[in-house]
Amino acid sequence: MQNLIRVLHTEWSNGWGGQEIRIINEMIAVRDEGVDVFLACRDDSIIKKKALENNIKVFTLPFKGNVDFKTLLSLSKIIKANSIDIVNTHSGKDTWVGGLAAKLAGVRFIRTRHLSNRINPARTNFINELADYVFTTGEVVKADMIKYNRIKIDKIQSIPTGIDSSIFDPDQYDRKSCRDALNLNNDEIAVGIVAVIRQFKRHDLFLMMAKELISKYPKKNFTFLIAGDGPQKENIKKIIKDLSISSNITLLGHVNLIPELLCALDICVLSSDSKEGVPQSVMQALFMNKMMVATKSGSTEDLLINENFQIVETNSIEALVDGVSYFVENGLQRVTRPFMISSFSSAVMVEKILNVYNSILR
Repeated sequence: MQNLIRVLHTEWSNGWGGQEIRIINEMIAVRDEGVDVFLACRDDSIIKKKALENNIKVFTLPFKGNVDFKTLLSLSKIIKANSIDIVNTHSGKDTWVGGLAAKLAGVRFIRTRHLSNRINPARTNFINELADYVFTTGEVVKADMIKYNRIKIDKIQSIPTGIDSSIFDPDQYDRKSCRDALNLNNDEIAVGIVAVIRQFKRHDLFLMMAKELISKYPKKNFTFLIAGDGPQKENIKKIIKDLSISSNITLLGHVNLIPELLCALDICVLSSDSKEGVPQSVMQALFMNKMMVATKSGSTEDLLINENFQIVETNSIEALVDGVSYFVENGLQRVTRPFMISSFSSAVMVEKILNVYNSILR
């Protein structure tokens, strides 16, 4: 593909989690296939910094709310000045101003819905219906938007975040070296969670699960690792202290070397109670052939085939304990990589996205 398609992404969020990582990685991936990419975001956002680090052209705008005429008009000017073909919006506030700006400028409008919580179905919340196409990150989200938000079935597709199979490849890493880097002994059972420390990720359940497992298996040497940072960090520290499990918990903070961390872990856990699309951390763990326990939040079940991981009910400490106990007692190493590559790799994601770009620009 030649440099013919020009796509402007918009993002209101100031945070840095799965959604923002998806946006940057998607932009880089389609750029590698010849698409020109641009980003409009807030000046103090982390995604601005990440975009600039990856040589992505950035425009900074206020994005003060759904009815921000200054941002809307500025976006319209940016679209025209840069010959943008498609505006791809991501959060609620930027979807309103970005979608309306695209319509005002006479270009295509794609809405990406990352979270799985239901969008207000009121007729006054019509912005998603104006989109020329909708991407979701899971089948549950897609079905919800068709049923409740009046999205036509031929204008919506679930395209989960693609994982780079060349990076998330267990054969590329030495397990002993990865464990040594985390000071893990041979006899330690390393159980980890990789997630921004937000309320819906339910790190509190992860910690109470840890407490129960320590009591259930007094002869086992457990260590629990939390990779990530976020607004609930201080609350999590307090829970750790209150549960008297400080000696078994390691807070790693933000981790850049995720494949190395996954290689070091024995069992991975996702304890979310809501909002997930198809969780990137679960996909990454399965690409690394890890034993995985995940809740049925969002579209996590999209990844389930032939019992390739333990999927459990949300909001249940007992369910998480049972899921991890299954692996502790059976020690089964899952081989899920071939399925993941064929269905959830970056290459698959990019192919689907480019097909949509071409179809809506005909």
